[in-house]
Amino acid sequence: MANILTIFLLISTVLTGIIWIFYRIKHIKMYFLNKKNIKNNHLFLENKLLLKHETSLFTSLASFFPVFLTIFIIRSFIYEPFQIPSGSMMPTLLIGDFIIVEKFTYGIKEPITHKTLINTSNPKRGDVVVFRHPNDYNTNYIKRIIGLPGDKIIYDIKKKHIHICINYTNTKHCTEKLVIYYSKPKLSNFVQKIYFSNTNNNAIEQKKIYHLLHFNIVEENFNTVKHNILLLNNIKNSTQDYFQQKNMPKLTWIVPKNQYFMMGDNRDNSLDSRYWGFVPEENLVGKAIKIWMSFDKNENEWPTGIRINRIGNIY
Repeated sequence: MANILTIFLLISTVLTGIIWIFYRIKHIKMYFLNKKNIKNNHLFLENKLLLKHETSLFTSLASFFPVFLTIFIIRSFIYEPFQIPSGSMMPTLLIGDFIIVEKFTYGIKEPITHKTLINTSNPKRGDVVVFRHPNDYNTNYIKRIIGLPGDKIIYDIKKKHIHICINYTNTKHCTEKLVIYYSKPKLSNFVQKIYFSNTNNNAIEQKKIYHLLHFNIVEENFNTVKHNILLLNNIKNSTQDYFQQKNMPKLTWIVPKNQYFMMGDNRDNSLDSRYWGFVPEENLVGKAIKIWMSFDKNENEWPTGIRINRIGNIY
């Protein structure tokens, strides 16, 4: 879907650009022709009427060129807006948040093939990043970078904590561990609806009812990068659901070169690298930097208001 819009903008920019250039050349030619025939009043008036007729026709088309060009440049190389459709990044990003993604943070990329033209800076641990899903290139995801190339990551499924050995690929030993601090869990206002069916005694009518589970909020601290995560202590995930890297035990991954390990801040409600593996560097779209609008809404529901206090938040 993202590529379709980019291609549409590119085609629209090229077509209106060709019309704009043709119109400008035609206008210049007519100008000098009128100047040459200004003594011949009949030819001058005839050319003037023709120019006026063509001007009204071409202007309506050529006037779109600067608009399409500006949008294409900004959206392809500088900033692009995205909407948060799910709760996988709660509490950092909520359903209904509209964010601005800085596209040049990790390099200037060609907008169609996404090949890097100019390198700028490398992704950092803790960055909130929009990327193209490794198994579905046309779908954009947003997660937090947890593992960098060369890291060994171990996920404690009971405590739901992360253990990271830095530069493991080169040393083959866990000589340098990343110190990660976790605060004590606190009950939050965030809830998860767990739906199940309720059948009456006659087994005729079925009603969908739900139970509310309250999330615990925990601060995760990578030395200098602090952010909150959500945990559901009543939810236990099966190890069978997790991605198993070749020649590695379950819940342990070594991040390959030029790839990244992503996780959502809503740890018990996020499909991320734990389930489908690593994200190649060329899939990175950009870094989320600011919320420019936030509607108070739930998933698949209409907005009920605007969260003024979230507008302008930076990550």
